[in-house]
Amino acid sequence: MNAPAAPGWLRRARPLLGTLVEIGVAREAGADAGLQAAFAAVQQVQDCMSRFAPDSDVARFAALPAGQCMSVAPETAEVLQAARALQQASGGLFDITQGRAPHGWHCDGLSLHKRSDAAAFDLGGIAKGYAVDCAVRSLQRLGCGGGWVNAGGDLRAFGPVPVPVLLRDEEGDSLRPFLQLGDGAFATSRLGARWRSQAWVAGGRDVNVHVSVAAPLCLWADALTKIVAASGDAHHPLLQAHGARAWLH
Repeated sequence: MNAPAAPGWLRRARPLLGTLVEIGVAREAGADAGLQAAFAAVQQVQDCMSRFAPDSDVARFAALPAGQCMSVAPETAEVLQAARALQQASGGLFDITQGRAPHGWHCDGLSLHKRSDAAAFDLGGIAKGYAVDCAVRSLQRLGCGGGWVNAGGDLRAFGPVPVPVLLRDEEGDSLRPFLQLGDGAFATSRLGARWRSQAWVAGGRDVNVHVSVAAPLCLWADALTKIVAASGDAHHPLLQAHGARAWLH
């Protein structure tokens, strides 16, 4: 991403979510308050869903014995419900337990039930996008008419803000223009690691292949990159279901 570099924009960045979160809004009344609220929203998601914070919902659930139940924050419950829906709709391609216990948990309202000792969450494939959406909602509630939130490449723009999206050419170590993002979200993931379901080979050697998804919400853009990466299908039916589009590049 290359954010608009105009004097009419107020930009701030903080280290959060294991990356650098940048937020930009128009210089207008309430902009400073909007930025503070947006960063607080991102911090709340980190506090609830980080595997590395001992008091987070995710860490407490990992330590919970099977058969027990715990209360979670509304933000965590919202992400878990979205993750369960994606798991079911994708036939298990999206699985926040990473195959350990896909059916070992159940979230009912704010009550999270543990059915298997093996059940533990990694929300890295969905929570960052959700945090971006929370930040945007905070900005909009405080009257910000336009801006963007970028969390390490998980990006959402809103209002009359055309945000240039640049993709890195890893072999050439350069950036190239990809698209102009209007009112919507964009995320990119590498085809590989634990989500990889097949080898992509060119000229007899492995190549870096990335998945990018544009969607109305960053939660969906973030999570759908994992489904496309796992399936290798840039036309996966879930894309259309969420008003999204994907690219392999």
